[in-house]
Amino acid sequence: MFDTDTGVSTLLLKEIPYKQIAYIHVQSVQPGGLRAHLEECVSFCRMCGAERVLAQGHPELEGWPLHSTVRAMSMPVPEREPPAMVFPVTEATVSRWREIYNEKMAPVDNAATMTVRDEKEILASGGACFVHDHGQLLGIGWVRESEILCIAAMQPGAGERVLGTLLTLIHGDTAVLDVASTNTRAIRLYERMGFVTVRERTKWYQIF
Repeated sequence: MFDTDTGVSTLLLKEIPYKQIAYIHVQSVQPGGLRAHLEECVSFCRMCGAERVLAQGHPELEGWPLHSTVRAMSMPVPEREPPAMVFPVTEATVSRWREIYNEKMAPVDNAATMTVRDEKEILASGGACFVHDHGQLLGIGWVRESEILCIAAMQPGAGERVLGTLLTLIHGDTAVLDVASTNTRAIRLYERMGFVTVRERTKWYQIF
């Protein structure tokens, strides 16, 4: 939490060492105090090493350039056989899974970097996996109940098979996922597979 004379925000600084980016969740500001509050937030983020700062949570942020929108997408889950093999992540493989995730998600907006501390959560969830076909690694995924938390293909053209395999792990009749509007390749894949946008979750604005 970052408290100033004009407002309160939550600063997310975790990505600064990896992507040099910081996020501001505006919680509350005094009338007319947003700009002054953001200036102090940005100053602190810059001192921490941020080269870019994004913010969300206040209607007056529409005066800044829109960086990205996080979309919620969903589709009915078809009954089908998995097009590839699934190997759950184990204690012996979780570090490798995390390395692949970070490599593939590094250029993706709004994708958090996984650290060693996150490995316990990855293992505890039980839904992180490798997707293989005859010994060849097609990609990785992470499913929790009806939600696809992560999908990454290891080679061009493998995305449909990886996603199709993850859909067979969904609990329920509908699969849901979030995607940044700037991740156009992923959106094309999801729409081709049958996903549709159901709402906009968050809009992120470029403050610095």
